[in-house]
Parts: sequence; structure tokens; C-alpha cells
Amino acid sequence: MEAPTWPAITPDEAAAVLACFPDAPAIEALHWHSPRPFSAATLIHTGGDALLLKRHDRRVRSVAGLAEEHGFIAHLAAAGMPVPDLLRTGEGTSAISRGDWTYELHRRAPGEDLYRDCLSWTPFQSHGHAHAAGVALARLHRASEGYAAPARIVQPLVGSLSILSAVDPIAAAQAYVDARPALGAFLEKRPWHKSLASLFATSGEGIAALLALQKPLWTHNDWHPSNLFWAADGQVETVFDFGLADRTCAAHDLATAIERTAFAWLDLGEGRDDHIADPMAALSLIAGYETIRPLDAVAKETIVRLLPLVHIEFALSEIDYFAGAVGDPDAALIAWDGYLLGHADWFQSVAGREFLACLRAGLNLS
Repeated sequence: MEAPTWPAITPDEAAAVLACFPDAPAIEALHWHSPRPFSAATLIHTGGDALLLKRHDRRVRSVAGLAEEHGFIAHLAAAGMPVPDLLRTGEGTSAISRGDWTYELHRRAPGEDLYRDCLSWTPFQSHGHAHAAGVALARLHRASEGYAAPARIVQPLVGSLSILSAVDPIAAAQAYVDARPALGAFLEKRPWHKSLASLFATSGEGIAALLALQKPLWTHNDWHPSNLFWAADGQVETVFDFGLADRTCAAHDLATAIERTAFAWLDLGEGRDDHIADPMAALSLIAGYETIRPLDAVAKETIVRLLPLVHIEFALSEIDYFAGAVGDPDAALIAWDGYLLGHADWFQSVAGREFLACLRAGLNLS
């Protein structure tokens, strides 16, 4: 547990922002402040609907950057997907800029926030929750079909797909780094070309060809239980937090969901590395997904092959965030050594190979 990166939203600050949104009821109290590290958020009690106010550093999210994810949310809502209701200003915009900050305002969505107090990378409480999350993810992918917005502009903390999909992933990684000066400054002191080349040689063979067969799709890219509100029967009631959303593909989103929910990553390096994986959670998520959107053998193969490396692009984006907007080289180093390299290395361990073999057997892959 660490202190929040960004200062808490104050009552006066919230009142000034809500004054720009004519449909926002008057504030009664700020009820809760989010512990999430990448932005500040507060749950506001009002005389009407509860509201969630979220504030970003402008270097992390501009109004244009928020408009990208809000456009996706609006498309999903129109397709019947349960997502938060965005409020708009008198000018019709869904985000505003004030000083060094950018703000967005949502109505509090229905459902219980069962994982609100859990740490990041917390697995599902049950395989039933994993199955329900798979059902919801398939519904989101079905609702996403037809959304033709281009990939997002360069900004920190986005779950994009430009490196693993490239025939030459090192060249694609170089282009990714060149577009992000803070990331480049961090990596220039390290033999990062050699490190990534080793990972691609070990785990990346054939991934670009498999991804070329997958249909491009706007995806969530941050699918874990604390981004879901839950119904009393254990089903997903609302999906939220589209900050990492971008144009990738369904297999990439599924691999990301498994990588973030089927492992107790916080226990990595704590003496129980052989016991952090739960292949049944991964298989339950996929089984739930297939009740709505069946997967062919190529898609399943793509998911399994992606797993050891699917986190790489977001890890680089996280390093860019820590090295740039936050100015925290120690956190950037953890993201490089512990996250990008550490997670990939685990899949080469005996336990990692056993997990992949179990997943293959459960999916009937040779």
C-alpha cells in the first residue's frame, strides 16, 4: 500500500467542476476517494443520483484523449451494453479542462463494487465470477462490433497493440519508444533491445501471423474484477473504467483479461512463485465468453500464445507514465524489471509452462 499519487479532490473543486454540468444535482458530500494510482476520483452524494467525478493530470489525459474513450462508451451504451452514464456540459462535451487537470463526470452505475478495496492484480473471488466476467466480456465485444474509430493518439496508460502484431517487433518497439520521450530517456540507460529481442525469440514466434488473422476490434484492455459492478446473483451488472481501451482484437483482450485475473502476481518473488496461477479461472473466463461468442481454434491458439507477452505494450506505457508525468524513476524501474520482464520470465518457469499446458489441454489444443 502506498500514498495516492495525486491529491484528493476537494469539495470546493468538485463544486466548481459540477457547475459546468447542468444536469448534475447539488453536492451533499464527497463520500469516498478512490485509492487507484493513475488518477483521482471521488463518489459524490447529491440530492439525486450519486456521481463519480474523475480527475486526470493533463499530461496523462487531455480532453481529446477522454473523448476517444467516451466515444467508445457511447457506442457500447447504444448497443445495449451496461456502462456508466456520462454527463455533459452545457456545450455538449463530456470532459473539461481546468488548469493542470482534466475532468469527467459519470452517474454512479448500478451494481455492487465488490472488489473496491482490493489491491490491483487481485484474482476473482470464485470461478463463478470468472465465468460471469467472461460472459460480460463477450457481450462487450459483440456490442463493440461496428465501432470503426481509429487507434488512439499517443498518450500514457493505453492498452494498445502495435508491437506484437508487427512482423518486426523490435522495429515496432523502437517506433513506440521514439514517440514517447520520457520512455526513451528511461530505456536509453538499459540494454532494452537485447531484453525484448530475447523475449520475442523465446515466446513471440508466429504471434504476428496469428494476430493478422484476428478481426480488429475496440476492446476494454483492463478487464479485472474491480472494473466491474456485480449483481446479487454473481453476474456482472455494469462495466466501467475504459481508460485503457483501444483498437486491438478480441483475442488480445481475452489474453489481457486472463493475465490480469488468473494469477496472484503480488505474490511473485515472495517464495511461492510455483503457486500463483489458477488455470481454472482462465478456463472459466473463456467458458463464459464462449456462451455468447464462440472461439475457433485459431483464436484460442492466439490467446495462449499471447499470454507470456500480452502485457509488454502496457508495461511500456506504464513506464512512460512513471518516468514522465509522475517523475518516479523507482516506480518506472519496478514496471520494467518486475512487471515487463518479471511476468514474461515467469511463463518460462516450470510453473509457467505447466499453466500454459493446462490451458492448452482445457481448450483442446494440440
